[in-house]
Order: sequence, then structure tokens, then C-alpha cells
Amino acid sequence: MTRAPVSDLAGMLAGMAPVLDARRWAFVLTDSAPPADAFALIREDEGLAAIVPQEGGGFARITLMVHSALDGVGLTAAVSGALAAAGIACNVVAGFHHDHLFVPWNRRDEALAILQRLSQSR
Repeated sequence: MTRAPVSDLAGMLAGMAPVLDARRWAFVLTDSAPPADAFALIREDEGLAAIVPQEGGGFARITLMVHSALDGVGLTAAVSGALAAAGIACNVVAGFHHDHLFVPWNRRDEALAILQRLSQSR
């Protein structure tokens, strides 16, 4: 059974249960057919961008396992703010069920620990 989306900030933070993906990721531009293994495609005026698994890619993906409501307020600000306070860049991609954070590969463990502490403090 699928749980109802969580929309209150305290509930979203408490339920984050961040999970670090073992793969490395890269943001790439493509002018041809989208890569079959793309995690996400973003159509911009300048062209088609894709987030793809790539050996040597510069980003790690952390998925927040809470089913956050699309109209929930504050989750993105809270997690990106906590990471920003530590000087960690964060690119957020919101899916229907989860939010996915792309952080620098070399800071992935630190980012995960920050998110775990943020979740446990709720």
C-alpha cells in the first residue's frame, strides 16, 4: 500500500531517510536522442540536459525516501540550507514520490551525515 504524501515540514524532515546511491552521476547536454539510462531529462531553451550515470562523474545522488507532497513547503529550503551551511553544493530534482539531491561526489558522505542529523533532530 502506498502511503499518502507528507506535506508538513516536520513530518517531511523526520521521514527523509536519505539513501546514497553508489553510482557516480553527471549532468550532460545532448543534441541527439536522450540517453537510455538517463535519470532525468530537462528541456531548456539552450537544449536538452540529462542526468546520467557516468564513471568518473562529479556528482553523487542522495534520495530522500519520504513521499513528500508536491505542494509541501520547506523541505528543499531546509535540506539545501543545511548543506549550504557546510559549503556543499546541492542540485535538487523533485520526482512524484521523492526528492533527489545531487551533491559533489567528494562530499557525499559528509552530505549524507548532515541530512541524517537533520532528519534525526525532528
